Amino acid sequence: MRHARWRALLSLLVAPLLLAGLSGVATGAEPVAAAAPETRLGDVVPAPVESRANPDETFSINPLTRIQVDPGAEEVAEQLADLLRRSTGYWLPVMPARGYTGNAILLRLGGADPRVGAEGYQLDVTTRAVTIRAERPAGLFAGVQTLRQLLPPSVESDERQRGPWRVPGGTVLDYPRFGYRATMLDVARHFLTVDEVKRHIDRIALYKINYLHLHLSDDQGWRIEIQSWPRLAAHGGSTEVGGGPGGYYTQDQYRDIVEHARRRHVTVVPEIDVPGHTNAALASYAELNCDGKARPLYTGTEVGFSSLCVPKEITYRFVEDVVRELAALTPGPYLHLGGDETHATSPADYRAFVERALPIVRRHGKTPVGWHEIANATTPSDAVLQYWGRSAKSPAVVEAAKRGNKVIMSPANRTYLDMKYDRSTKLGLTWAGYIEVRDAYGWEPGGHLADLPESSVLGVESPLWTETLTDLADVSYMAFPRLPAIAELGWSPKAARDWDGFRERLGAQGPRWERMGIGFHRSPQIPWR
Repeated sequence: MRHARWRALLSLLVAPLLLAGLSGVATGAEPVAAAAPETRLGDVVPAPVESRANPDETFSINPLTRIQVDPGAEEVAEQLADLLRRSTGYWLPVMPARGYTGNAILLRLGGADPRVGAEGYQLDVTTRAVTIRAERPAGLFAGVQTLRQLLPPSVESDERQRGPWRVPGGTVLDYPRFGYRATMLDVARHFLTVDEVKRHIDRIALYKINYLHLHLSDDQGWRIEIQSWPRLAAHGGSTEVGGGPGGYYTQDQYRDIVEHARRRHVTVVPEIDVPGHTNAALASYAELNCDGKARPLYTGTEVGFSSLCVPKEITYRFVEDVVRELAALTPGPYLHLGGDETHATSPADYRAFVERALPIVRRHGKTPVGWHEIANATTPSDAVLQYWGRSAKSPAVVEAAKRGNKVIMSPANRTYLDMKYDRSTKLGLTWAGYIEVRDAYGWEPGGHLADLPESSVLGVESPLWTETLTDLADVSYMAFPRLPAIAELGWSPKAARDWDGFRERLGAQGPRWERMGIGFHRSPQIPWR
């Protein structure tokens, strides 16, 4: 500890010399003069609200650079330090933002433009320092993701790389258009391990995605331990599409995923799909079936054949217990009850189930979310509808919005990341059509549904179903580069978006993804650098 204090003191004493241009002396590798950085201020995805480059200013990270923080910013600072230490090999101590603030990356809570709100930030880069200001840690985290993209792609490496580590000078003012910017990961069709989910969270957070919707149950598998109904996971989680071994998350493992996401300012939205898509549950407990007979486990991909027994009281005890345990495990505000493709449930039974199940979610302190079919029932005004249709019209959704319901936009022919890019794509499906990057980018969330005002749109979500995807490599190939395209629709103002500019900025991400180990689709629509 005494040695660490001396090193901190040394950095404070020597830093002014570095500012005078002696940083090259410290390593023998860093140039004395500040050359042009490898990246440009305009390369960021999603596009910021405002940015103004200053070619006369460039900040260089060197061995004596420090990260100085206000109280409350320590967690974000340590994450940044961990990233930079691995690739640069520099010490980069994290210390309070007081005293000398040259040759530093400053994370400040307060003092930003008031427009930044809860998730926005203000970034200023000069030769002397990089300063990120925000009102809350979520905003600092968003600013750090922008800073990452302004550094050379090699900053993403897990092993030490040769510098220089230059940041282009200028200012950025940035905040999100929509408060809900999500992607969905289906772990029911094919199970993904805890580590795979965590790595996916790390990747989506770089593009300012702030919600991860986990599809935890379906016909092919039940993926979360419910202690009051243990066979759901033990039996219902024992298989997957194609007959593989499946798997499930213990409650401790689920908490670990939720905490990992929280540290990256991503909120988990768990989904238990009911009353349809329930064969794994119906196979686990005979009493959930109207005839009292357990169904065989299912490993196919067809949908719409299963249903909980709506008239039975045990059905609602089941829903109550599952929601109670899942709500206790999940600190976020939302809990998703599915409700789509219920072809085996009569319309009357469907309405009766939805009108009884949604209040259960509310009783346990969560806002209920459902696929847009729940608009066919009487929904409480705080319930959120997720629109996945392919049409630009949905009168039922518009009527629900008039009653106060918010809508998450996930049109399948624009946002479904499991759709093939084109005929040559080996993975994925085609029922919603081919979705290339321009298709994913070229729609307007605030005006996609006729007669639905933008004020009723909570945000944007890109679902990723896994009928044909077996591991994280498959997931990443289908998500990148389309997920950053949809992330920009959720974050950036309409005025900052245009296809020609976006494809150039997206092309600059390719070397970064290579360093991150992301095997992405090299769309011919993008000029990859």
